[in-house]
Amino acid sequence: MQLIVAITGTTGVIYGIRLLEAIRNTECKSHLIISPWGEKNIELETEYTAAQVKALADYTHDYNNLGSSISSGSFPVDGMAVIPCSMKSLSAMAHGYTNNLINRAADVTLKEKRKLVVVPRETPLNLIHLNNMTALCQAGAVILPPMPAFYHKPKTINDLVNQTVGKVLDQFKISHNLFERWHGMEGGDQ
Repeated sequence: MQLIVAITGTTGVIYGIRLLEAIRNTECKSHLIISPWGEKNIELETEYTAAQVKALADYTHDYNNLGSSISSGSFPVDGMAVIPCSMKSLSAMAHGYTNNLINRAADVTLKEKRKLVVVPRETPLNLIHLNNMTALCQAGAVILPPMPAFYHKPKTINDLVNQTVGKVLDQFKISHNLFERWHGMEGGDQ
């Protein structure tokens, strides 16, 4: 399996970093694209450098290189995760505006009927955001906001991050043990 991972310029870059770390423990090969503001947020929000994050990927692709291998539907990837996804990137993807490699790869993912998982990071959401998410969903994308669950009694921020990243991995049927799954309530199953 090959998966494109895109980190855009919004808060929450730790989600993308953690996804790359989790993929390294699987048979999946990762193709990474980071926007310029994504790189700035890596340095602003984490202890990582952009170079360290790039080193987590099997392959890295330049944000401005629309001639990259992953810009073509003939390149065999299984899907793409945009994690985190800014509203700017989400809007471009929803409207087919392919001005950079992240948006182009997302457009190709949709046109080839491959799985596109978008992890939007914004709150509150206005009607424009919601309409763009609806358009993207109607085009075939999975909208997966980082909404933490608490049934597994998270103790750290990393526990919350892992739960969202685990949900992304589930979308691609990549096995993991990042969070405890719901097993039902005692006495609730018959």
